[in-house]
Amino acid sequence: MWGTMGTAARSIRPYQSSEQYLYAVKEDLAEWLKELYDLDIEVGTFMEVLETGAVLCSHANNVTHVAGEFARACPGVARHLRLPTAGVTCNLTAQPGTFQARDNISNFIQWCRKEMDIKDVLMFETEDLVLRKNEKNFVLCLLELARRAARFGMRAPTLVQMEEEIEEELRQELDLPPADTPLARPPRKPRDLHNLDQMVQRGMDRCTCPIQFPMIKISEGKYRVGDSDTLIFVRILREHVMVRVGGGWDTLEHYLDKHDPCRCTSLCESPCPQTPWLCPWAGVRGGSIMGFAASGAICRSGRPR
Repeated sequence: MWGTMGTAARSIRPYQSSEQYLYAVKEDLAEWLKELYDLDIEVGTFMEVLETGAVLCSHANNVTHVAGEFARACPGVARHLRLPTAGVTCNLTAQPGTFQARDNISNFIQWCRKEMDIKDVLMFETEDLVLRKNEKNFVLCLLELARRAARFGMRAPTLVQMEEEIEEELRQELDLPPADTPLARPPRKPRDLHNLDQMVQRGMDRCTCPIQFPMIKISEGKYRVGDSDTLIFVRILREHVMVRVGGGWDTLEHYLDKHDPCRCTSLCESPCPQTPWLCPWAGVRGGSIMGFAASGAICRSGRPR
């Protein structure tokens, strides 16, 4: 599943660059929910399965239950965390688009704000899910909820696990103490980086600059990009090559579209837009080593600033 030769031989998924991250995260969240609750869900049915709010409310109640178990098992650590204490009312028979479905979704939204302290910049509105007005914020909210719940023992999506691994790598490099892990975490899937270099090179092959835009390997999964000292962490998420820089994620393809001079859509004096996927600043966990690194690049005279 991870980094097979067949995967490396294929081109990176041919989606519009701005849609790649959304697809990759929906795919990851769908697999995570399937494993957690034995749901019949995949990336193509992700929104349909969740649009009644029943799964969301059930998940909220499960998170609250796990938080209660954590508080009883580790009271000393729990005192320093924001743990949910109340669940949500849920209509499990609600049909899509009905008042009952909207009520479920509204209850989930209020729970995320009040019990999980998720900030507005990462929240969504009922219509964003019911009418598909803003899938991006809906996905970002679920990912942030998963990050916060992972602190007290909930199984995390693969993207969140990779974030934890990268931060642990940084702690070791900086000789910092390990993060508090009072509860045993489920074993993580091994990260096969065998074909990562090959997949990165495929992403770089689109560069048409007279001198190829540099992306230099520093160590396994870590690269220096451009003519700056910017370091990025690169991982394989199924068939996607994902980049972590600053506090968030992007696909390699989208990242290069904004930083490789020959791919920037706005040359001369206008800045290449900073992706909201890359630095969801309110989504960075407290104390995150990754910090709030800037991700924008300015294209002038064919070179990034």
